[in-house]
Amino acid sequence: MIFDRKEIPDTELTHFYKSLLWPRMIEEKMLVLLRQGKISKWFSGIGQEAIAVGATMAMQEDEWIMPLHRNLGVFTTRNMPLHKLFKQWQGAQDGYSKGRERSFHFGNAAHHICGMISHLGPQLAIADGVALAYKLRKEKKVSLAFTGDGGTSEGDFHEALNTAAVWDLPVIFLIENNGYGLSTPVNEQYRCINLVDKAKGYGMEGVRIDGNNLLEVYDTIKGVREYCINNQKPYLIECMTFRMRGHEEASGTKYVPPDLFKLWEMKDPIKNYENYLIEINVLNENAIAEIKQSFKEKIESELAIGFDSKPIVVDTEVEMEDVYCPPKPSRREGFPSAQPRLIDNAAINSEIQMAGLSDAESPLRGAGGLRLIDAIKEGLHQSMQKHPNLILMGQDIAEYGGAFKITEGFVEEFGKARVRNTPLCESAIVGAALGLSLEGYKSMMEMQFADFATVGFNQIINNLAKIHYRWGQNADVVIRMPTGGGVGAGPFHSQSNEAWFVKTPGLKVVYPSTPMDAKGLMIAAINDPNPVLFFEHKALYRSVSGEVPTEYYEIEIGKARHVREGDEVSIITYGAGVHWAEDYAAEHPEISIDILDLRTLLPLDYFAIREAVQRTGRVIILHEDTLIGGIGGEIAAWIAENCFGLLDAPVLRCASLDTPIPFNLALEQNFMAKGRLHETIDKLLSY
Repeated sequence: MIFDRKEIPDTELTHFYKSLLWPRMIEEKMLVLLRQGKISKWFSGIGQEAIAVGATMAMQEDEWIMPLHRNLGVFTTRNMPLHKLFKQWQGAQDGYSKGRERSFHFGNAAHHICGMISHLGPQLAIADGVALAYKLRKEKKVSLAFTGDGGTSEGDFHEALNTAAVWDLPVIFLIENNGYGLSTPVNEQYRCINLVDKAKGYGMEGVRIDGNNLLEVYDTIKGVREYCINNQKPYLIECMTFRMRGHEEASGTKYVPPDLFKLWEMKDPIKNYENYLIEINVLNENAIAEIKQSFKEKIESELAIGFDSKPIVVDTEVEMEDVYCPPKPSRREGFPSAQPRLIDNAAINSEIQMAGLSDAESPLRGAGGLRLIDAIKEGLHQSMQKHPNLILMGQDIAEYGGAFKITEGFVEEFGKARVRNTPLCESAIVGAALGLSLEGYKSMMEMQFADFATVGFNQIINNLAKIHYRWGQNADVVIRMPTGGGVGAGPFHSQSNEAWFVKTPGLKVVYPSTPMDAKGLMIAAINDPNPVLFFEHKALYRSVSGEVPTEYYEIEIGKARHVREGDEVSIITYGAGVHWAEDYAAEHPEISIDILDLRTLLPLDYFAIREAVQRTGRVIILHEDTLIGGIGGEIAAWIAENCFGLLDAPVLRCASLDTPIPFNLALEQNFMAKGRLHETIDKLLSY
């Protein structure tokens, strides 16, 4: 192993040694504690510390790093105290994640470290979003994301690198190639000669280096960082290394040929660097012994603090409160439950009026007010004016204006930096939206169709939804979801998939049925610091119109709307179901029908649901989604558990068929719940 110190002074070389040795000695102690049963699990990075340490030293302290579970050196080099790390590993309440996460599945904004999820690949796209924030602010910074040889087989690797290349983002992708993905050798992971060869396929530069040579890692990352900043380009680095322990301690290493251990033991990053410092007279045996003794004492003293955690106090209220990031208190004071709240900001509304969209004579406004699609556009447009840090992303949303033309004209007004066409990389764009949030940006991503959320599902469910609960980081992200049938678009452009998300704590799910609600909920969603899925029914876009205030206003998320007063049957519904219910009530004046529009599906307005039950004692839950697994089952169960004494008949559900939604219009009409509403009401009234 050849070391090149270049111009690094002796004091820095010694500091590098201490930074390299510190995580190794911590790990050795953790393995002892693991055998003693004092910690539950450990993912060892012994043998590959030089990568995490060297890379982190080459970065600025306020640049985000996205590490994985074998990168203790990132955390220690960012000077996170061992006693608090130990509390984290023990699951203590005063650790970094309040006992909610394991080992290294946590982050910390103060140290600019983004916590991983077990799916590995999504870290890469978050680095894209952070790098985009740096680029937009013209800051001379880069982000850095780790992955392993196994992680390069994931679709997220492709999506993140492709997006970074297309958008010319200053991000470093670092592969730790240690030869195995758990027990799977690299010859069963890929067929290219070297992983760095993949860089050319994305139009980016790459380099393959010795990951066990601390100075080579440091010098390479430092130089690549300057390249990324100066050229505003991404870069791929493959670090060759080896882990001397199992994937995690329980898995063992029997699958590794013994000769490999002998080979890589000779390449140990610490021993080789230590020998080098002795050879050039920077350190001697006595100095090294003193450093090790000092570290040993420090570890014991830090662990004494770490072991001193109080027993965990389980508080259900605290757990529930931490699912969402709280909004600014001033925004919610005096907020009406069902009416729009005009935001008292004369400067904002004046700016909006000057832009023309608040003019009552706007060509968007006809005699019947605004169409639902125009109301969404107006809410989005006014939000772009209100928030200079709001970024819009999606396929074809710039010059083309989006599949449904909602963002048409936006790129001319706000520019391509803020209205961004994306590659067909849904997972990467959701991840990038989260990365933007780390740097204080707001973002709106348009799923071209809600159906396509499946290819971004992991990022939505496991990253966006859980991040605040896990380590206190909010995700200021709105995902627009054009949804629903009635347009003859078939199984992949018409399904109702809102129920996939309403069972996921940490998300908010809204589904407006009127133009007024669409605008107000869009503004509220963008103002909300939490991830919001905003469902827009395609069949309602141009078929529904209504009066919409020209001002900038909110409709509170989590509050239902009482649409119609009645005393015989309550229909609880949302989206297109609201219009089906209203049409039926108009056609059957002999039945006194009460209608509740949920508007928000997560969190539900249980108070309004209870009131609807109380008004009539007979309830139908109507939705376009299929019956099994639809949100109607959850609402019906809640009513049965909490409002049983108010019922005069069983709660009935009226939903679409339990089949995929068909293309043929006659088949689609038969599929839809609307066609079964009459028989459901008759059945309920017969009790």
